[in-house]
Amino acid sequence: MNRIVFPALLAFAFVTGAPGAEQGQLDSSVELFTVMAAINAAGYSADLSSPNNHPLRDKIRAELAKENIPSLEGIKSFFNRHRKHTDAEELAQYISFALSMGPPPTFVSKTRDVDLPPDVQGMQELVSLLAAFYQEAKIAEKWQSAQPAIEDYLVRYHGPVSEAVLQVNSYLRQQTSGFQGRHFQIYIELLAGPNEIQTRSYANEYTIVVTPSPEPRIFDVRHAYLHYLLDPLATRYHEILDRKKPIADHAKRAAALDASFKDDFLLLATESMIKAIEAKLDHHPAGIQEALRQGYILTPFFSEYLPIYEKQERAMLFYYPELVGAIDLKTEDQRLSQVVFDKEPPVRAAVKTAPPPEPAPLTGPAKTLEDAEQAYTARDLNKAKNLYLAVLQETDEQKLHGSAYYGLARIAALQKDPEAANKLFQKTIDLRPEPQIEAWALVYLGRLAMAAGERDEASRYFQTALKVEGASQAAQQAASQGLAAIPKP
Repeated sequence: MNRIVFPALLAFAFVTGAPGAEQGQLDSSVELFTVMAAINAAGYSADLSSPNNHPLRDKIRAELAKENIPSLEGIKSFFNRHRKHTDAEELAQYISFALSMGPPPTFVSKTRDVDLPPDVQGMQELVSLLAAFYQEAKIAEKWQSAQPAIEDYLVRYHGPVSEAVLQVNSYLRQQTSGFQGRHFQIYIELLAGPNEIQTRSYANEYTIVVTPSPEPRIFDVRHAYLHYLLDPLATRYHEILDRKKPIADHAKRAAALDASFKDDFLLLATESMIKAIEAKLDHHPAGIQEALRQGYILTPFFSEYLPIYEKQERAMLFYYPELVGAIDLKTEDQRLSQVVFDKEPPVRAAVKTAPPPEPAPLTGPAKTLEDAEQAYTARDLNKAKNLYLAVLQETDEQKLHGSAYYGLARIAALQKDPEAANKLFQKTIDLRPEPQIEAWALVYLGRLAMAAGERDEASRYFQTALKVEGASQAAQQAASQGLAAIPKP
């Protein structure tokens, strides 16, 4: 799995660009995973003792600590020279770096050096170190082994995020992505310190990175999605908003308001509007005055005028200029002159949601298959082989047979029996297994064909793997790398 595209209205709202270019809007990133593995090995220890860490972080740290990784000394030196005052600032620069880099094994920047985000400029020396680390630490294997944990976490977010996005789309009457060519992306990163959510807006890419937390950070994801949809409207109609800018002087009195809002009236107007929408969606009218006291000076105006928007038929995309045009400077000046602003920002309590139900314990052939996978991961190949064979005897279910043959095929490959591995991977494909297994089986067949010198056959397998609907990002990455490695005739 490891790539979730929201269905129906959600998918239509999230997909941008040409048809067929769709990717998972709730996903994980091998670039982020690699960067976080590297800095964890180099000394990144933010909230390491917190119970909110994902177990995968300790697992990867322990594996890396046992390995001889020549590039790690250079990475440690880089990490120590780029320490920040807070854990959040330290994490932020590496998230920015990972989001700016292309895929492994080269990690070449997606843009020119001069176009890199400010906190990434000066980090170019890390690219070659990271490329070496990726190979020496066998990150591709670690990434593959991490997929079950990552996919479980993605499933945890999928339903609530879908509901939050649908809620926003319904309220704003959002039927398209808003502005052509823009893309909204959520990444889950389990190797980072817990309870962090960071957003980035680079060119047409709006990205959220979420780290482990006791409850899904749905409020924050929804907040970011509102920015994704509304920020471009403020920019498009900046001439209208610029005429309302004199009232921004009142925000300068708000001690609790971040300087970024005091310096950017468009951002302040958008945040004020979002606070009003959130208060309405959450049925929290007290949130209007709370936002006002914090310095979001236009929240009461938007709260009063949103009911007018609701009674007409246009989407916010088209109603927006009329809405912001209705801001009356005299009225708002009189209102704001009476406000006593808070001196400190509030500490927002996490929204409690019911924990996901515990999955029912596996039984029968499904449990046998799980035991086989655990034995395979531990490289107890004889035990794994016997358990995979037992699955074939315990059930006639085709997908379970596909998984069992896939396990047997991987064992044959590890035991350097390419002929048996080829037949077993082909048998896996014939049984139409789960998409992630089908894609990986095709990748392995491509690798076997390359080893046999069959370039055209290898290319065909890799290209077919890229077309598998629901394939994991890791499998697609491996297929792309396989295609790139085929020598040109």
